[in-house]
Amino acid sequence: MPLIAHAAMPKSEILLAKTNTEYGLQVSRITEGNSYNNQPLLTDNGIYFTQEVNELGQSQTDLAFYSFDEQQTYNLTNSPVSEYSATLKPAGDALSAIVVEADGKQKLWQYPLNAELSPSRIFEWIEPVGYHAWGRDNDLVMFILGEPHTLQYTTVVAAKGQVVAKHIGRTLTFNPTLAAFTFTYTKNEQNWLASFAPNSQMVTDLFRLPDTVQDYAFKNDNTVIYALDNRIYQRSLSEPQRVSQWLDLTPYCSTAITRLSYNNEQLAFVCRK
Repeated sequence: MPLIAHAAMPKSEILLAKTNTEYGLQVSRITEGNSYNNQPLLTDNGIYFTQEVNELGQSQTDLAFYSFDEQQTYNLTNSPVSEYSATLKPAGDALSAIVVEADGKQKLWQYPLNAELSPSRIFEWIEPVGYHAWGRDNDLVMFILGEPHTLQYTTVVAAKGQVVAKHIGRTLTFNPTLAAFTFTYTKNEQNWLASFAPNSQMVTDLFRLPDTVQDYAFKNDNTVIYALDNRIYQRSLSEPQRVSQWLDLTPYCSTAITRLSYNNEQLAFVCRK
């Protein structure tokens, strides 16, 4: 959770599962499990993630990148404040992330991948932001902390959040086939995966999820994956009543799996320590 930056951070590690090698499933450890490592974003070149750093006895988080080519982790921000929840902007030229600014406010910033360009705040007034996902038209949804937490939609030009749903979970995605954002939320004490289509302004319930599931990912635009304990299950949007176990990761995570990020037959996942 975002406010974790100033609290005791739970220990977690990030692992990478290659699901279709000539030797079958192969799993490797990307980080150690003796600190907070979370929120992986899997790309073709490596994994962006949130990493705990300790300075003068104080814990905070920086954005990090694990390079597949170099098999090495780099601290991307190395700043006196906390950053987390890295997301690639649609143009692919910058990361966007939540920054816990010096006054404690949580706002959305962008970090150009060109190191010669400086980071900048995207929205001056929208806060406190927890998580976000970009659409295709310079638009996005954001998890806005509150009582209750809300899903808010805006464009960069408008810069004013529109409440779309309440009691939402922390995973937000954009599904190109649906031309809609997806999220989880609680309705009538049930946990649902739902979509929000900006063009129609419609929220559509897709299917019920197990009550404990907040984190999910898409293998493709029709297939959703999520973890129960240390097993990964999959189901399709077209046939949501059919649920199957995809991966049993018990040998690699004896506790519980939380965050997931999938790309090109690889799965980055977080194991809670």
